[in-house]
Amino acid sequence: MRRILCICHPGGGTSGVFHLGAADAGCVIEEWTPAELPEPPRPLEEYAGLIVLGGDQNVCEQDRHPYLTSELALLRDWLPGGRPVLGVCLGAQLLAEAAGGAVVRASERELGWLDVELLAAAADDPLLGFAPERVTALQWHSYAVEPPPGATVLAASPVCPQAFRLGDAWGVQFHPEVDAAILRGWLGDLDVAVREQAADAAVLQAGVAAHMEPWNAFGRELSRRFAARLI
Repeated sequence: MRRILCICHPGGGTSGVFHLGAADAGCVIEEWTPAELPEPPRPLEEYAGLIVLGGDQNVCEQDRHPYLTSELALLRDWLPGGRPVLGVCLGAQLLAEAAGGAVVRASERELGWLDVELLAAAADDPLLGFAPERVTALQWHSYAVEPPPGATVLAASPVCPQAFRLGDAWGVQFHPEVDAAILRGWLGDLDVAVREQAADAAVLQAGVAAHMEPWNAFGRELSRRFAARLI
């Protein structure tokens, strides 16, 4: 069975519905949190694909979180080999940084269920080609990417690029992996006694009934297509 290594971060949740999509394509995801364990479950050469998830950390905080530096080194070593990689939120920012792009403070924070526009380049993309022109996506970030040289931007919002591709490497700023359990965990980490955090919780919770089911179908298909790219 083909294996995908999934890098997790403190506060960032797990691979959620990505497990289902990977299984649909005959693959299995093995999770690893470098902040807790220095080595992955298996040697890197035993993995056919790599997913890097989000978290509370930022690329500019490597002094506080030295494992981010190790992840950047891993990505720089991984990219020339041609094995597919998918970065999500922080993972997309790490991917952009590793490939020669940049990570910048977004003009405004994007949090909640927000519209993302798929650009013309996404129409025949192996991962995003199934998606409609406009998707209501779950977002939670204050930083954004300047895609690396040679990358193609596949999706955008009024604030920043939302998806890009560089060869067999993809980055998405939104959170297609998040299921109801992951979101409950994120909401549980908020202190609703603090006005700003209570407002964030309300915004995130408000869209669950209308958007979570189609969002999970989107995430499952995205991960199935990613897994289908594995050799």
